[in-house]
Amino acid sequence: MSNYIVIEGLIGVGKTSLCRIMRDELGARLVLEPAEDNPFLAAFYSDQDRFAFPAQMFYLATRYAQQADLRQGGLFDDLVIADYHFEKDQLFASLTLAGHEMALYERFARLLGQNVPKPDFVIFLDSPTEVIMKRIERRAIDAEQVIEADYLNSLRSAYHRLWAGYTDAPVYVLNTAELNYVDNDEDRKTVLEMIQGWLKGRPVPGAPASLQSEREVQPSLFGSRI
Repeated sequence: MSNYIVIEGLIGVGKTSLCRIMRDELGARLVLEPAEDNPFLAAFYSDQDRFAFPAQMFYLATRYAQQADLRQGGLFDDLVIADYHFEKDQLFASLTLAGHEMALYERFARLLGQNVPKPDFVIFLDSPTEVIMKRIERRAIDAEQVIEADYLNSLRSAYHRLWAGYTDAPVYVLNTAELNYVDNDEDRKTVLEMIQGWLKGRPVPGAPASLQSEREVQPSLFGSRI
C-alpha cells in the first residue's frame, strides 16, 4: 500500500463527504465504515445499556474484516482513504461497556488489532457541538435523532485522549465549522491542497501542524486542549 489516510471525527462532522471527494478528485480507493449495516444501532441509541455489547461486537467484527481485506487488496492501490480508524472501536466501547462485557470485548480487540494496517496519517475533523447537532438534524437519519449533546462532548473528549497517546502516525486536526468542501469549490481546493501537502511531506502555508509536533513544541498548550 503506497499511502493510507484515515479521516476521523464525530457523527455529522463531514468525514465521509471528504472521503468521497478524495476518491473523486484524487482517485483514491474508498473504505467506508459499515455503520448502516449494524442491525443493533437503532436499538443501541434508544437503550445503550442493553444493546451496547452486541452493537460493539458487530462493529469490531465488520471493521476487522474490512481491515484484513485492506491489508491484502490495498497493496496495489496508490492511495487508500478510510472514514474510520480501527482504534475508534475501542474508544466507543470504553464509553458504553463495563465489567465483564468490557473485559471480553478488550480480549478480542487486542487480538485483532495486532493485524490491522497503520495509516500514514490521520485527519481528525472537528466542529462545535451545536454545529454538529444541526447537521445531524439536517441529515434526518432516524437512528441519529436521539443523540444528545452530552454524548458528543464525551466522545470528543475520548478522541482527544486517544490522540494524546497516539504514536503510530501524525494526527492533524481540521475544524470544519466554516468549511463547506461539498458545495464550495474554493474550500474543496483548500482542503485537497492541505492533504496533498501532508502526503508529500511539504505542508502548505497555514495548514495545521500535527498534534505530535505541537506536543513537542508547546507541551503545556497541548495539555490544555485535552
